[in-house]
Amino acid sequence: MLDKNYYRIIKLAFPIVLANASVPLLGLADTAAIGHTGSAVDLGAIALSSLVFNFVYWGFGFLRQGTTGFIAQSVGAKDKDEVEAIVFRSILLGLLIGVLLVCLQKIIGIGALHLMSASDEIKILVEQYFYIRIWGAPATLITFSILGTLIGMGWTKDLLFIQLFLNGLNVLLNIVFVVGLNMGVEGIALGTVLSEVFTLFLALFLLFKRMDLKSPLQRCKVLFNRIVERGKLIALFRVNGDIMIRTLALLSGFAWFANQGAKFGDEVLAANHVLLQFVSLSAFFLDGYAHVGEMLTGQAYGARNKTLFLREVKQSTVLAGLTSVVLASIIWMFSDVFISLLTVDKEVRALASQHSGFAAVYVLFSFVAFQLDGVFIGVTRSREMRNATLIALSVFISSGLLLTIYYGNAGLWIAFIGYVICRALALGAYYPAIIRDITQR
Repeated sequence: MLDKNYYRIIKLAFPIVLANASVPLLGLADTAAIGHTGSAVDLGAIALSSLVFNFVYWGFGFLRQGTTGFIAQSVGAKDKDEVEAIVFRSILLGLLIGVLLVCLQKIIGIGALHLMSASDEIKILVEQYFYIRIWGAPATLITFSILGTLIGMGWTKDLLFIQLFLNGLNVLLNIVFVVGLNMGVEGIALGTVLSEVFTLFLALFLLFKRMDLKSPLQRCKVLFNRIVERGKLIALFRVNGDIMIRTLALLSGFAWFANQGAKFGDEVLAANHVLLQFVSLSAFFLDGYAHVGEMLTGQAYGARNKTLFLREVKQSTVLAGLTSVVLASIIWMFSDVFISLLTVDKEVRALASQHSGFAAVYVLFSFVAFQLDGVFIGVTRSREMRNATLIALSVFISSGLLLTIYYGNAGLWIAFIGYVICRALALGAYYPAIIRDITQR
């Protein structure tokens, strides 16, 4: 019989898994709407435009992750004023960065278009999309901060509701603007911006209601000196800066993997892309336990409770490990079925099937890095996360260059598996310092 806390962890993780799984619906809704009313040029423009914003918003994902750790620790320390100060501090930071992106839209837009290897026709549509959607940046980044707060507080059902509202409203507006009004790419961008803005209002309402903040502006004024406290701001920027570097290093690893695969030909590139869909889908599940781990370990760390901390780490990791075994087994046994659903190209199917075992092994071992990431985010040890990712990236690239010479694409996958294992080992080397810190404090 499982300890009751296991069921508690599952109950907290399940809404996050569903919220994560609903994220691709945004892209599917955009693609479906434009695919039924536009041309291949329109589809290409949507694909490239989404890539630009995915990269920008991924880079500022620290607004979610950094907020979770600080909130969880303050909850564990039972410091209500600091919890509220962190909320306002993170919201203000999201607002400032969002406004800065809007102000720099010309520079960002010109730079993004310059880096694209696309036709002039597609670039014109990308430009139209970009200069509409960029106005949603403040709303999106503030929402990141709110989602980080919800995870840190353990209010994961609210997170799910917000994500479903965002996706559902976006689908509805796509139908209105693209299918109904035939606005094309501009309609997709406008629908997304409006969805982001309305979602922000909903997220703020749910958060302030949960926190019983009836006059948030008044409360912000009361806590202003604490919100802008120099030491707290320095800590916030330090943690967020480290997480940003770590995120860019992770993106670089996946980009390098794709680029190396492309050197073996279009079919290998396509086959690797198909297999990476299995890796991405598995991440939806494993991220759920990692996010819960952020909250639980952060609260235990804030309470200076070593016994509770070790229990939360152990039990969330056990559940993540069991989940990774199930996911890897499904990939191993049914990969050919899934591959056939994703591509009709016989050569791509054959190559993907040939290398599907590597994807299964990657998923099997990846949970350790996911869980340790959650722990280090929860205790705001961002420097160690940054260093571990940079170490793993350097090992990945150096080993990948060597292994691909002798084993081709199989060597690339072996290096990719080594990448996630090396990241876990590097984080594991820093882990004892956290335990010592709890003990001493």
